[in-house]
Order: sequence, then C-alpha cells, then structure tokens
Amino acid sequence: MSPVRGYEAEPCHAISGCVGAGFPAAVADLAPGTVLAVDGPAAVDWEAVAAGTGDALAARGLSAQQIDMREHFATWPEILARTASAVLNDDPDFAPMSDASLGDFLGGLPELPEADSAAAAAAAAARVVTVVVGPGAALVGGYDVLWYADLPKRYAEAAITGGTGRNLGQPANAGPGTTRRLFYIDWPVLDRHRDAVLGDVDLWLDTQDSVTPTWLDRRTLGAALADLAARPFRTRPTFNTTSWGGHWAQEQLGFNTEAPNTALGYELIAPESGILVGEADGARVELPLQALVARHPELVLGASVHEVFGTSFPIRFDYLDTVGGGNLSVHCHPQPDYMHRVFGWPYTQHETYYMMVGGTDRKVFLGLRQDADIDAFHKDADQAVHDATPFDVERYVQTFPAEPHQLFLIPAGTPHGSGEGNVVLEISATPYLYSLRFYDWLRKDAAGTQRPVHVGHAFENLNVGRAGEAVARDLVQQPRCVRAGEGWREDVIGVLPEMFFEVRRIEVGAEAVVEDSAAERFHILNVVEGDGVVVETDAGHRHELAYAETLTIPAAAGGYAVRALGAGGARYVKALVR
Repeated sequence: MSPVRGYEAEPCHAISGCVGAGFPAAVADLAPGTVLAVDGPAAVDWEAVAAGTGDALAARGLSAQQIDMREHFATWPEILARTASAVLNDDPDFAPMSDASLGDFLGGLPELPEADSAAAAAAAAARVVTVVVGPGAALVGGYDVLWYADLPKRYAEAAITGGTGRNLGQPANAGPGTTRRLFYIDWPVLDRHRDAVLGDVDLWLDTQDSVTPTWLDRRTLGAALADLAARPFRTRPTFNTTSWGGHWAQEQLGFNTEAPNTALGYELIAPESGILVGEADGARVELPLQALVARHPELVLGASVHEVFGTSFPIRFDYLDTVGGGNLSVHCHPQPDYMHRVFGWPYTQHETYYMMVGGTDRKVFLGLRQDADIDAFHKDADQAVHDATPFDVERYVQTFPAEPHQLFLIPAGTPHGSGEGNVVLEISATPYLYSLRFYDWLRKDAAGTQRPVHVGHAFENLNVGRAGEAVARDLVQQPRCVRAGEGWREDVIGVLPEMFFEVRRIEVGAEAVVEDSAAERFHILNVVEGDGVVVETDAGHRHELAYAETLTIPAAAGGYAVRALGAGGARYVKALVR
C-alpha cells in the first residue's frame, strides 16, 4: 500500500503569530524589579531553565535572584504520607488516580524579597529580576509574569524506566522513581495544576531543547488553542518498545526504525498526546492535547459530551503491533464500579480491536469458553505467577480469526488479547493504564524479571457472562448500513448498550464525496485502507489524511466533506460518543 504521501510522524499545524526561540528573546521585555514565576512539570531540566534565564538576563545587564521551588518541597516521607491512599497502598503496580493538589507536596511557600513596594523599588533600582523556578512556582503569590516550561510526558516516562528519573518531590537520595507514582500520582496532580494556571500563562516554553527552548507568548498561545479547537488536527504519534512488540510500524510507516520494535503506537491518547504548532520546517512548539480540551472543552467535545465528561477527552486511538513479535497478555479491564471505587476514574476502559493487519491463520483472544472452569483458570494463573508454570490459556479463553477489517468489541471485564502477527487499531475509552493480566506467557522484562501479572485484580473484574456463543453474537458484529450515497456507504461496525462510544466504517469511491458533521460531538477518523482521504470543513479548513493516520474533528469544526485520495477509493473508520 503506497499512500499519496507517507505517514507523517511529526504533523505540524500552522498558527497565527510567531514561534519564539531561546532565552534571550524570551526575557527581552522583562523590566528590572519584575518577579518572574516559571512553573512546569518535575521532568523539566530546571537547572538548564534557571541557567538559561539567568544568563539571558545578565546579557541585558540584569541580575537574577533565583528561588528554586524544589528546595521548598516537603520531606519525602511527608510527601509519601500526604499522597498515600488506603486503597491499593501496598499494590506494586497500581494506585488510585490521585486527588492531591500540588500544594500538598510543599513544605511551605517561599517569601518573595519584593513583597512590599519599597523592596520592589530597591530591586528595580538594583536591576534585579526575581526568578521563581520549578513545579508550583505559580502558587507563590505576587509574581508579575508567569511562564510555563513544559516537557512532553514521554520524556518523563523514558527517564523513569531508564532509571534516571525521579518522581515529583523525590530527592536524589530516595532511590529511583517509579512509573506507579508517575502515572497515578504525579501526572494527575501536575495536569490539574497546569490546567488551573493555563489562563494566566504569559509565555509557554517547550523545553525539549533545554538550551534553546521554543515558546509562544500569551496572545499567540491563546490564538493557537482557539484555532485548534475549531479545526481538524492530528496529534503527534509516539511508538513505544515492549517485549511483545512487532515491526509493522517500522517497515510500513518508517517509524522508529532503529528501535528494537514498535509495539505501542500512541496515535491519540489524551493524557499524553501533544499537538505540534508552528512552522513545518522551522520553530515549533508541542502543546498538550489535554491543555486544549481544558481551555475549550465545549468547542472540542461538543456541549453534550462536555456535560458528561467535563474536560476529559473520552476516546483514544492507538496501535498494537505484533507483526514479528509475540502474543499480548490475556487480560481484562476494570468493571465500572471497580474502576471508580478502586482506581478513581469516573468511567471505565471499554475497548475495541479493529484489525488493520491479520489473517485467518492469526488469532484474537476474546471471551471465555462456555465450558471454562473458572476455579481451574484461577489456579493455573496463580501457579504461572508463583511457580513459573505455563498453561494453555485457550482451555479457558476463546480465539477468533484475526481477519483484516473485523472489529472486536471488548467491554470491561472481558478477557482478551491480540495474537502474534497482527496490527490492531485499538479504539477505546481514554483510560489506558489498567490492563489486568491473567497470563503473560511467563514473559520477562529487560531486567530478566517476570513481567507483572495481576491475577487478583483480573479475577475480581472477570465478567463470566461473556462466554460461549454470546461472545461471537455480541462482540463480533457484522456491519450494518446506516446511510449511503452515490459511491459511498457508512456502516456501524460496533456498538453495545454499555459502551458510550460506537465505531463506524465508511467506504468512499474515487469520485464520491461523503458529507458529514461533528457539530454535536467530536469525530475521530483513521484511514484503514487506501491511499488516504482529504477532509474539508465548511469553514474552509483542509487536511489530507494518509493511510494509518488519525484525525480529530472538534465539534466546533461543524460540517465537513471527505473525498478519497488516489484512484482506488478508501476506507476509514469513525468513532464518536453516542
């Protein structure tokens, strides 16, 4: 399959206004006596930010009086106590989504030397700029200018998994950081804080290049977010490596060709995805998708979706690549009450698998066998964990042929997994960190340790009603036409009463035009066959979408038309909240 243009790994959206670069230009308008607060997540290279700001001020004949917020964090034992939960306190892998505030991590707020007018006048006369840097800087009252120094979350996760990163408030002598705290405590706390201060930010810095960060001033940031909320956009994809990973994304999309594999492809996962804005071949800034939704939730989601989900973007698209890899674990996701009561999410992780690549000789694990002995299944799963004893999971779990373009529905509590040799487009609810494993083939991680398996959680959430013939009837549905026109057809390919979203597939011929509208609720599109499509909104926005690319159409974009690229027509899937 050869798209009109190849898969774009770093899609960039032009904006009104300029992207700035470097600390000298960033500090150009700071006056003597100014109190500058520079906030941001823990993973930012705060030494580089402090040094870059100080050096740039010095070049203007100003001195920086710096206050490091990290010196005002509570002790690590205090932070652990303040962020502990009675639920899952001893769980090695999971924690409830934290409801702590960033203030809970602080031992107290620093006092600014320019707290009164006389001191401020003296600072101005002495050509001093007070610079408060680090997570929580915006909590220090009395600042004149607020910067937000951001770093996409993939950097924090890579640092933690690589053994060099630390958690929020963790000192260097407290051991390595953990993804458990990063995912379930640090990120929720930092995200809420960022969203709360976003409207006050005077300068947004992207510190992926810590020496020469790119940035947007207040006006350009506001205009960029408003523009993105009203037009189709792609988030920046990321592919992660893991033990079962395959090579489809490397071979077919040209992504991460030097990596060991391309297992997990994060096309659109709101808690982590970013949107690149700026110049395609010049300075760019990556903005968090979640910041966009927090700033303009109704424009992005639609009024009815916003009313139900608040500022949570509720649908995600990602790839599971096992071509030349191995079977995924057989796992399930939390049932709604368990997700809310134990893990702290208001909605659960319903999923679907759309088969991009597969075959009748490949398989998908889905649902229980009618004759499955649950007690025996539980015993075998326990023995696999504790005694490293393998077992035949197909004694308990059904398999289905992984035929290309088949959609498998996976409501919470249903055991499932993709087999080797497949590419799954996972169209799912946004929660994505709660895979409760029954069995993982005794697989080991890079350190030689058996990968975590969560037998207790998994069996507490197992829906024993998803068994036998009911699985094929309810979860492996056939397409049902909902509308059609000259040269095109739209089918519902997956919908269940308990799942809040549905998946449709549209086939569009070479000369056909599909008219559609996201006016009431956002749509997400992905090209699953053909060279690609072009999407044109009624407001005049145009976006080409190549094979395997994902496009979000905000509710504010309203009506749009889709045409196929190339002579052979195209297929694309569409997900929407029901």
